[in-house]
Amino acid sequence: MTKWFNVKGPCFPNKHYMVDITSRLEKMKKLVEKEEYFVINRARQYGKTTTLTALESYLADEYVIISISFQRFDDENFKSSESFCQKFLITVTDYLKPLGLSDDWLDEKVGDFHELSRHITKVCKDQKFILMVDEVDKASNHRVFINFLGMLRDKYIFRSAGKDFTFHSVILAGVYDIKNIKLKMIQEELHQQVSGERVSDSPWNIAENFDEDMSFGSAEIAGMLLDYESDHQTGMNIGEIAEEIYSYTSGYPFLVSRICQYVDEKLEKNWTKPGILEAVKLITEESQPNTLFDDLFKNMRNNELLSNFLYRILMEGERFKFAQGSEIIGAGLRYAFIRIIDREIRIHNKIFEIIITDYFIDKERMEGQKLVNNHIEADVVSGEQFNIELFFEKFNAHYQKHYSHRDENFIEREAAFLFLFFLQPYLNGKGAFHLESKPNFATGKRMDVVISYGMQEFIVELKIWRGEKKQQNAYKQLLEYMDKRAAKKGYLLTFDFRKKKEIKQEWIQVDKKSILRVQV
Repeated sequence: MTKWFNVKGPCFPNKHYMVDITSRLEKMKKLVEKEEYFVINRARQYGKTTTLTALESYLADEYVIISISFQRFDDENFKSSESFCQKFLITVTDYLKPLGLSDDWLDEKVGDFHELSRHITKVCKDQKFILMVDEVDKASNHRVFINFLGMLRDKYIFRSAGKDFTFHSVILAGVYDIKNIKLKMIQEELHQQVSGERVSDSPWNIAENFDEDMSFGSAEIAGMLLDYESDHQTGMNIGEIAEEIYSYTSGYPFLVSRICQYVDEKLEKNWTKPGILEAVKLITEESQPNTLFDDLFKNMRNNELLSNFLYRILMEGERFKFAQGSEIIGAGLRYAFIRIIDREIRIHNKIFEIIITDYFIDKERMEGQKLVNNHIEADVVSGEQFNIELFFEKFNAHYQKHYSHRDENFIEREAAFLFLFFLQPYLNGKGAFHLESKPNFATGKRMDVVISYGMQEFIVELKIWRGEKKQQNAYKQLLEYMDKRAAKKGYLLTFDFRKKKEIKQEWIQVDKKSILRVQV
């Protein structure tokens, strides 16, 4: 049977092209062998269900696996201990029926967690059961779930002291950190503290952290492409294409598979760098956003502090260091908006940069807070050609007319946004841009914008004027990136807030390379 790239539900190696996650499974197995309880906390569509499914097969020869999902529970099942306990046992029994092990589990007399605890003791006394629960977020708004976790924690502690029998290992998978579930419920007014109860009392403080990176490295992507290439013989440069896919996705599992799916199914197997870019355009311009993007936008709309934080990183170029205990950084990591590199906050990947930047620009356009000429002149965009020199002339004229009188603080804060805001309508449908670096734009460091239009690519560096010495450094930085992209031409846009500034647009030669210097 022909395999395919799957972006819906769990992946199976006999059906789908997959990254080899054996090393990840080995690390999980070591935790299981130590009788650890742990949680796989990752953002939406990060491969949690696929990992649990693979782990089940990986451990099946040595343990009896009970793999269930709280997706099968409805709100009625969380209203009382009795309804939850009975639903839990029915779900476990249904799962174990094909293995012939279900008879010992179903007990209609179990009506509370004390009775469920005794029942688990009896069943687990002579058998090594591993409990895997997917989609635990479905239960995270219900007090009865806290009681369930508390029961498992108590049995774990008594088991460690040789006073009880329970599950050999428990593995929970979800987006939220179950260790902080009580605090989450209190903040959302779903849990009322009782006298003497501390917020810090976690029902799951016995769990081991599973910090293994579940994103795909370029070598892992290459392994998946090698499997594909053995079936299709496209002649692709596997290493180069794997690096290109990684450069846009930072290994986010859903995005990796989505790019591959589009190249394979929609782009006539065009496994080249332009083909990867075209797949990225398809992903970022889908008229019906995928469930991952829907979830990202929902979280931004529901969390104004998080949205403002992302705006400051992307549109104002601010830099933030990782800090333990920061609620906003925690939310950004939880939903995979951001990642940490050398303790510095970065937007997780280029595709997220594109869609989040577009979100802010469209939001600003709808609210009408910034002036922009929405009439796109045909002399700038014509067919497959983008006249970037003429575009800069029009941007300069627009900037001088509406913003040149603004003060230094405004320019530092808004300059990059104004450029991208003016650029976006020209690219609609045929082009795209992404922010190549994550700088502190406001302090004069660079912000690289890579513009793609048809087969054209333009590398634009944005700078705030900080003196001639820093301007020379800007040329050096731009040339380094031009070499990386094998570009013969580059573009330097400098925002000059001095009263006696010199407005210019001219081609200059630097180290035998051509740079269009634009100063506004």
